[in-house]
Amino acid sequence: MIWMKKRNKKKIMKNILIALDYDPTAQKVAELGFSLGENNHAAITLLHIIAEPSYYASTVYDPIMGFGGYMNMDLLRPDIIDELKTTSLDFLEKTKRHLGDDTIKTLVREGIIAASILDAAKELNADIIVMGSHSQRWLENIVMGSITEYVLHRTAIPLFIIPTKKQP
Repeated sequence: MIWMKKRNKKKIMKNILIALDYDPTAQKVAELGFSLGENNHAAITLLHIIAEPSYYASTVYDPIMGFGGYMNMDLLRPDIIDELKTTSLDFLEKTKRHLGDDTIKTLVREGIIAASILDAAKELNADIIVMGSHSQRWLENIVMGSITEYVLHRTAIPLFIIPTKKQP
């Protein structure tokens, strides 16, 4: 009887999910995630999760990759979610153009950010999730916890975390 040892097959990345928010560091996350996808000839999906409209009111960001569209919205209107969806798709399309690859897919979801990232990754059969890790407010991280940390502890999908904290 001959025993054959199975070779460890290398896992090939076919689907990469890049989760982006409206932080200026989104450009760095998109570019590094895109580079990972290019090097592996993988399909790339850019994802933005629409959170509570109040989240957008509290952000004070400069335009990102030429995008500043959400800053002119009246966030108290009842139909704001539809406008946020349109604006988010515009943001992802501008990011796609910035990266220069028409094959990139875009996806906008609404809900709890971390849970929605995990749901999208599962539905897309993602081989890796790319996301940035930055702290906007120290109290926010103590009270609510980090979105990246939540995803990290609840997924079996590899996670490529890009530190985006500004250096002093």
